[in-house]
Amino acid sequence: MIHELLRQPKWRIIDQSHVGPMFDAKQSFAIDDTLCTTVGQGLSDAVVRTWVHHDTVVLGIQDTKLPYLQEAISFLEKQGYRVIVRNSGGLAVVLDEGVLNISLIFPETTKSIDIHQGYDAMWELVKYMFSAYNVNIEAKEIVGSYCPGSYDLSIGGKKFAGISQRRVRGGVAVQIYICISGSGSARAELIQQFYERGLKGEKTKFTYPSIVPETMASLSELLQEPLTIQMMMLTLLRTLQSLGGKLYSSSLTAEEQSLYEYYWQRMIERNEKML
Repeated sequence: MIHELLRQPKWRIIDQSHVGPMFDAKQSFAIDDTLCTTVGQGLSDAVVRTWVHHDTVVLGIQDTKLPYLQEAISFLEKQGYRVIVRNSGGLAVVLDEGVLNISLIFPETTKSIDIHQGYDAMWELVKYMFSAYNVNIEAKEIVGSYCPGSYDLSIGGKKFAGISQRRVRGGVAVQIYICISGSGSARAELIQQFYERGLKGEKTKFTYPSIVPETMASLSELLQEPLTIQMMMLTLLRTLQSLGGKLYSSSLTAEEQSLYEYYWQRMIERNEKML
């Protein structure tokens, strides 16, 4: 049974998986808010947006409350990473050219979308994408991973993807990062060191994750196959086609472009305030 959210008559595809190193992750969150608004207003079909950012650590709001935040950020910057704060929930994650992000943006106009529905739809999509590999993709919290949550996607107990959600003006964005290639444990080690420097052993009200790098891996490592972003893009589009929707490629409309400017400004102000 195909999940009802994946049974869209049309999918508007916005592919930003190859924009390059100058593409700032703050732009991505502003674009998703823009698309949530237009999808929610019925001005756009449901959207699948794909995006890749180079050497960026995306922090959650709780991360900005670390007692030694500035020291932790300057450590990341010395390793060559840009640091931004996102507008959706969760904690620190690593984005680089081996990590594919997918946003599914649905209208919540006819009936409300339960939070689990959104998560389940994304989990189903990933399972369809990798059905040829005959592996069991589980959705459960992987303790020891970064940004842990009940919808961590894992194979054999090792996490390769995490899902978050954002709701804006009648639109729901379900966002996933999938570690396609590279070392999952090296990414986890970077975040482990970020928390060590940000906490310095201090007790805090909020419990930050105690990271065990071995709990994380990329799909290339897990499936023992050299996967690429391009291969995964093809797999994603073929999967969406097989689910019955009509696909068409698109970019932001003129109306969305002006909305985007508004959300982009908000992201800039948010980051200036929090960092």
